[in-house]
Amino acid sequence: MATWRKLFTSMSAFRALNASCRTFKSSSRGEKDFFKDLESQFRAFREKAAAAMPGSDWSPYELTPGLPPERADIVIVGGGVVGWSIAYWLKRKEGARDALKVLVVEKDPSYSQASTVLSCGGIRQQFSLKENILLSMASSDFLKNINDHLGMINEDPVDLQFNHSGYLFLASDKSAHIMEENYRTQRDAGAKVVLLSPSQLKERFPWVNTDGVALASFGLENEGWFDPWSLLNALRRKTMSMGVYQCFGEVTGFRCSVSTAETTDGELLNIKRIKYADVRMPNSLEYQPVECAVVVNAAGANSGKIAEMLGIGLGPKQSVSAIPIPVEPRKRFVYVVHCPDGPGLETPFLIDYSGVYFRREGLGGNYITGMSPEEMEEPDISNLDVDHEFFQEKVWPRLAHRVPAFENLKVSGAWAGFYDYNTFDQNGIIGQHPLVTNMYFATGFSGHGLQQSPAVGRAVAELIVDGGFKTIDLSAFDVKRILLQEPLLERNIL
Repeated sequence: MATWRKLFTSMSAFRALNASCRTFKSSSRGEKDFFKDLESQFRAFREKAAAAMPGSDWSPYELTPGLPPERADIVIVGGGVVGWSIAYWLKRKEGARDALKVLVVEKDPSYSQASTVLSCGGIRQQFSLKENILLSMASSDFLKNINDHLGMINEDPVDLQFNHSGYLFLASDKSAHIMEENYRTQRDAGAKVVLLSPSQLKERFPWVNTDGVALASFGLENEGWFDPWSLLNALRRKTMSMGVYQCFGEVTGFRCSVSTAETTDGELLNIKRIKYADVRMPNSLEYQPVECAVVVNAAGANSGKIAEMLGIGLGPKQSVSAIPIPVEPRKRFVYVVHCPDGPGLETPFLIDYSGVYFRREGLGGNYITGMSPEEMEEPDISNLDVDHEFFQEKVWPRLAHRVPAFENLKVSGAWAGFYDYNTFDQNGIIGQHPLVTNMYFATGFSGHGLQQSPAVGRAVAELIVDGGFKTIDLSAFDVKRILLQEPLLERNIL
């Protein structure tokens, strides 16, 4: 009724307009000005009439800006670099534009606590597992040719500030045999890595104290560091231009259909299929249910909690549903130091066997450094406060021992960020969960998610669109290893 009343009001205005036309007499404005004004009034009438007609988009209520669409083919939970990479490759694989409706949901609009932008930005091939090596090699190729993938017409070229200075790992007598084993795996996978004796190390990098060093491993190409923020923004810009929807909100739950299956041991399992993802808007109680066919859990450090929303890890003891996704946030500190007499421009990203690391940060004698704490000393994750005593007591003594020039440095800044830490085996979890048939996981990378994100995104898109891995076989990272309690340990975790 209200709609037709609105239409009649508009028609009344039209009749009044006609009457004014009939009684029109020439005025000082002239005939040309009159018809120009007349046309504008006709245009306004047509717009009002169209808005009032049944089936129009007109609504008496103002829509909340930023609401996600009511339907999407694929909802990606997590708008970090992994989530956006998945969205990019999904759109690359669609047969025609808008064949797939993809929504990326990110709860932190400022990205102030996002693991992506708080990382050190390193990329390396020096891992112990072939899968990790191949992922980083493929990602390095993507980064080196970034404008072939993410460049846009009439936009400035993407500049990741990719520094190709390599990684330098140092091993003690106790760990030298592991470095040799890793080296053989890396070379077999195609990585360009060389082993250095202490004398060769000193000759190549004279600023290194080789005391206690039995062997070193140095990456000759495809290793270094880049700007994480530039990669994230380039992915977002390109992917949104391809038709991906972005929503700043928080996924607070799911609505599912449930069926029952029985295992060979007689255990009854509830098999779920997600129908809707509930997205709550920032600083609001308002939420939007999004109907979807597939959900990707790329929520990083929060992905374990997203899984719990579906009952994963909350089932009866000794049951499959009682096994959680073993991913939790682990806080890591990064310290910025200034040392005018420190190592020069050819300085690689150095990883000492004591756990301390450093790399150059721009020019002018600036570096970033840090190390992971012992398991029993994990810091509080309720905030992102920095522990400066940790630097004084743990980091600096080890750093100055390995590079004597760092005995004279000054801390100029610091920050903290979260790892999406896989407590089970410190490796990525990629694939479907057998208890939720349409949820895919891409999480648990334990500090190397950023550097592997281009290749991980492609792999997840292959699983969804093609039904299996096509470029790199990552079946070893499947969720099933968690359920079967068969860890796949990576020995080169920082």
